Amino acid sequence: MGKRKVQYQWDDKSIRALRSYMDMTQQQMSEELGTRQQTVSEWETGMYCPRGGMNRLLTLVADRAGFEYTVTPEEPLPPEKAGAGVGEGES
Repeated sequence: MGKRKVQYQWDDKSIRALRSYMDMTQQQMSEELGTRQQTVSEWETGMYCPRGGMNRLLTLVADRAGFEYTVTPEEPLPPEKAGAGVGEGES
């Protein structure tokens, strides 16, 4: 499988929709992703957006679950949202 040329940038609505599609609580999703429940909550409220490895992991999870999403060119995150997941071992 080749790399996608354009990476999907997960936002609050798409993360909430994925979690709902998978019939998971924030706690269950956080355990599956290896992050804190608070991080999932912050993503869903739009406080932060996932980045780097966590963004790619969400894409893999969505692909495997059969979740439909639209790939659009990734735009740079505003500085106040760029620090999501810091200190949680994300790459």
